[in-house]
Amino acid sequence: MLNTIVNFFDKSNKVIGEYISWFIVFMVIIQLIIVMARYIFGVGFLKLQELLIYLHGLSFTLAAGYTLLSDEHVRVDLIYRASSDKYKSVINILGSLFFLIPFCLITYSTSFPYVERSWKILEGSPETSGLNAVFLLKTALIIFPLLLLIQAISIIYRNIKVIIEIKN
Repeated sequence: MLNTIVNFFDKSNKVIGEYISWFIVFMVIIQLIIVMARYIFGVGFLKLQELLIYLHGLSFTLAAGYTLLSDEHVRVDLIYRASSDKYKSVINILGSLFFLIPFCLITYSTSFPYVERSWKILEGSPETSGLNAVFLLKTALIIFPLLLLIQAISIIYRNIKVIIEIKN
């Protein structure tokens, strides 16, 4: 049962990360349109510029769980790289328990009222002709720690399995 839940967590972050990666392609296209419109036609599109900022922010926050799943986060691994699987597993468990999970809980609890307020007023752009969807962008502030949290649970579970397999 626990294995099924952890696989679901991993698959969720994988699917989200793969879809979010398309934001990079859209960002390149939007940036190209913005530059061409500005320098060839002398026209500016504030909504497109804000959309570019939104996609940039969302690509980092929503793909964080996928990055953690892929073990692509920055790690100072002077000792970690050359260590045994058991040592790596212990470090991963302790790091998740003492750093990642508290970070996720604090980020979620401090962001939730901020996002809730934004939704209550359906916060829009401070610019007159900007996107009226700041509340949607701010929602990523509470999705981000949740995606990291489910990946932390997966990391802990998988590393406990590694330690148990090494002992047997």
